[in-house]
Amino acid sequence: MMRLTVAQATVRFLTAQFTERDGVEHRLIEGCFGIFGHGNVAGLGQALLEAELDDPSTLPYHQARNEQGMVHAAVGYARMRNRLSTLACTSSIGPGATNMVTGAALATINRLPVLLLPGDVFATRVADPVLQQLEQPHSPDVTVNDAFRPVSRYFDRVWRPEQLPAALLGAMRVLTDPGETGAVTVAMPQDVQAEAYDWPAELFAKRVWHVPRAVPEPAALARAVALLRTAERPLIVAGGGVIYSEATDALRAFAEATGVPVAETQAGKGSLPYDHPLSLGAVGATGTPGANRFACEADVVIGVGTRYSDFTTASRTAFQDPGVRFVNINVAGFDGVKHAGLPLVADARAALEALTEALAGWTAPSTHRAAAAEANREWDAVVTAAYAKAHTPLPAQTEVLGAVNEVSGPRDVVVNAAGSMPGELHKLWRTRDPKGYHVEYGYSTMGYEIAGGLGVRMAAPDRDVFVLVGDGSYLMMAQELVTAVQERIKIVVVLVQNHGFASIGSLSESLGSQRFGTAYRYRSGESGRLDGGVLPVDLAANAASLGVTVVRAGTVDELRAALRDAKTAPADGGPILIHVETDPLAGAPDSDSWWDVPVSETAALDTTRAARAEYEQHKKTQRPLIGRYTERNDA
Repeated sequence: MMRLTVAQATVRFLTAQFTERDGVEHRLIEGCFGIFGHGNVAGLGQALLEAELDDPSTLPYHQARNEQGMVHAAVGYARMRNRLSTLACTSSIGPGATNMVTGAALATINRLPVLLLPGDVFATRVADPVLQQLEQPHSPDVTVNDAFRPVSRYFDRVWRPEQLPAALLGAMRVLTDPGETGAVTVAMPQDVQAEAYDWPAELFAKRVWHVPRAVPEPAALARAVALLRTAERPLIVAGGGVIYSEATDALRAFAEATGVPVAETQAGKGSLPYDHPLSLGAVGATGTPGANRFACEADVVIGVGTRYSDFTTASRTAFQDPGVRFVNINVAGFDGVKHAGLPLVADARAALEALTEALAGWTAPSTHRAAAAEANREWDAVVTAAYAKAHTPLPAQTEVLGAVNEVSGPRDVVVNAAGSMPGELHKLWRTRDPKGYHVEYGYSTMGYEIAGGLGVRMAAPDRDVFVLVGDGSYLMMAQELVTAVQERIKIVVVLVQNHGFASIGSLSESLGSQRFGTAYRYRSGESGRLDGGVLPVDLAANAASLGVTVVRAGTVDELRAALRDAKTAPADGGPILIHVETDPLAGAPDSDSWWDVPVSETAALDTTRAARAEYEQHKKTQRPLIGRYTERNDA
């Protein structure tokens, strides 16, 4: 038996957890972010101190500046490690804990594992109500941490030391299950954290969690093969599951053997190199015209590791063939049955390898393959033109993306999350490596970029990380730059200043709302509205005040020069921020697609009425996508 506090036992347990896949072991919890307060400083804080004094490399502690930011960093880390390793995050009770709720939602929506250890109220209630305690007259055991329940894949609260082993083992089970993973929350009352208990030594023995490659059920595989052999215009929609299961080689082999072209979701971008002749690039509302044309005409869609978000399906307007059928390869049965598809519940790599073998000798029509190659060539020419737009007097955002793409190496990583850039990156970024594209678009969280980029670099120190962030997202959350300075972690932040919320401004205009509330302007004394002069906000100076190396680029050529210098800067030199102004009205190539954002049904504004008329036309093309496979199969 070992006598330790609950917090000390938790830390020791975490250091002994490993994952294994394909014979390779990984430490599951590689470190811990934390901000301490009265809810965790004497418990988990003290335990982490002891662990650091004993061996700083066992569970390294990283000092965060914002609780939401540290969860984003952990998510970026987990995604870069293909969900086989992650970081823990601890906070105090009250606002420290609830600050993590947004990060928890992001992790769960994106199916990425993070471990959250928020402090909580006194289990004994001896001092109720304690500082920051939520008092519910009808239920005294409810705390603010119950807000984690709907956004966590697993939630537990350790009211007594005896409950800790079951809570931790349950947490590890979900963290390591590719079909169930997401945010895992174990709330820890502050008095329980500091309480000692006699623990069995077995709790701290090395434990390896084997991450399986589930193979497809033979009958389901046979049904999928039979369906695919009838396809004349098949299309693969590659999602994040292709990347996380390291199935990109298997996908390429399947596509080349069968001639089925590949379109990519945001999370699946990089499943094929951008210049592969069967790569159609992005699909959906932020997709390429070629990919969306193939989606519109597809008679069989093979979804691999995708959850079919509204952007992927263009709000269910992308797939227009009356008899379109779906084969859904996914580790989660929940996603496998979407669109009444034929579910192939299996690991993406295992399923693709099985399909390739079972379909030996079958290929899509040669004209289909040739049309995909032509669409790839046509779109690459469009990308070249967008990168070299030469917009004046301020550059277009597409030119900024082109400069970063040109200077970055094949294995370098671009990070982004919100605003207008995700859509432009999805269409225009030339991805050369499966891990080279990291855009968080499940929750599209403003402020993810810098914190997420920090986590990416921590997970992949051998790759340069280019964080693209707009001024709106920067103002939401840039604090983790200080952590990057403190840890001497090199990330290259390209801050695009366009003096407002460019993405929502464009969306607002398209919906007839005239970019209302999206520009950073003074309130005018004449109009009484926020349509005065541009605010004199200097975000480059702000970054410099945080200890960041800052470069101001006035032109695209200056941006390229600054990027090259940053690329050659020392790996331990800390973050570099390059500030560049762009024209928010300079557009990007269109996707020939649609996204369902409701428009006011009645309005006094002519612009809104016109937008409503267009909206109603698009609504006519939406389809339920229910029952297609069953109807065709019964026939």
